[in-house]
Amino acid sequence: MQTAPEQHPAADNPVDEVLAAAIDVARQALIEDVPVAMVGAHLGVNPESTSSGHALTHRFVATLPGYVGWYWAISLSRTLDDERITINEVVLLPGDGSIRLEPWVPWAQRIRPDDLHPGDLVPTDPADDRLVPGYTLSDDPQVEAVATELGLGRERVLSRDGRLDAAARWGNGPHSSTAAMARHAPAHCGTCGFYLPLGGSMQGLFGACANEVSPADAHVVAADFGCGAHSDATRDLELQLAKRRPLIYNTRAVDVTTLPRGGTLSAERRAIAVATLAAVRLDAEQRRSRAKRMMSAAQVISAVRLAFAERQKAPTASSTH
Repeated sequence: MQTAPEQHPAADNPVDEVLAAAIDVARQALIEDVPVAMVGAHLGVNPESTSSGHALTHRFVATLPGYVGWYWAISLSRTLDDERITINEVVLLPGDGSIRLEPWVPWAQRIRPDDLHPGDLVPTDPADDRLVPGYTLSDDPQVEAVATELGLGRERVLSRDGRLDAAARWGNGPHSSTAAMARHAPAHCGTCGFYLPLGGSMQGLFGACANEVSPADAHVVAADFGCGAHSDATRDLELQLAKRRPLIYNTRAVDVTTLPRGGTLSAERRAIAVATLAAVRLDAEQRRSRAKRMMSAAQVISAVRLAFAERQKAPTASSTH
C-alpha cells in the first residue's frame, strides 16, 4: 500500500469570490450523484487555471467505508461577465495521507522462479526478444547446426539478446567470481575436472558442475567460479598452501592475553602478534584487490560479445576441408 501525496492549492491562480461562496451549489451537485450519508464537511476550495473566466474546486470529506483520507471534488466555473455557475465535474480523489493500492504490475512481470510449481505453466510472449525463430540464421554455429537439420530443429532458439541477458545474469549470480566461495577457492572451475563446459558461444565462459559434494553441483557456473571441492584440491595442495602461508589468519577465534600493569610481551608472543597483524593487513589488501576485479553487468556483456566475435573468426570444421 502507498499513501497519496499532500494536496496543495495553486498559489498563482486567484480565488473567485462568487465561486468560493457557492458551497451549497457544489454540495447539491454532489448529493445528486452520491448518497448524502457519504458526504462530510466542507474542506475548502482550490483555484484552477483557466484560459478565460474563473474556475475552482470545492472539496468535501468522503465518508465512504475504506476510503480514509479521500475527498469529493466538485469543479465549478463561470465567465468573466456572468455570475451564473457551471458544474463541470464531480469526482472522488485521494487526499493527504490517503491509502491507495500500489501500481498494478502485469502477472508476467511479477512471476519469479520459485513461484513455479509442478503442473504450472508460464506462457512465453510470442514477441520475446530473447527468442528467435529456429529457421533464422544465428551467430552461434551450434544453434545453426541444429536448426538446419530437417525435422530436428527447434521452433524457437535463443537470440543474441537472450544469450547476453543470460550471461549477464549468470556472470553476477551466486556461482560467479563475485561469490565469497570463489574468492576463497584454491582454483577456478575452468581448471576443474568436474567442470562440463557449455556448448556454442557460451563454451569459454560457463559450464555445469558435476561434483556431487560441491554446493554448485548440477548448476551452471562461471569458468572463474570456484569452491573447495576442486578436483586438484588434494592433500598435497593443502600442504603446499600451508607452506606458502606459514601463518593463517583465523577470523573465528580470538586469543585474549592479559598483561600486568607495565608488563610487556615476551619475544615469542610479540613475534606472533606482529605476524598476525601482517596477516590481517594482507587479508584486507586481498579483499580490496578482489573487489576491484569484480565484473559489472556491462563488463560481462562485453566479454560475451568478444567471445562471440572470436568464435566467428575461428574457421569451422567444414571450411578446413
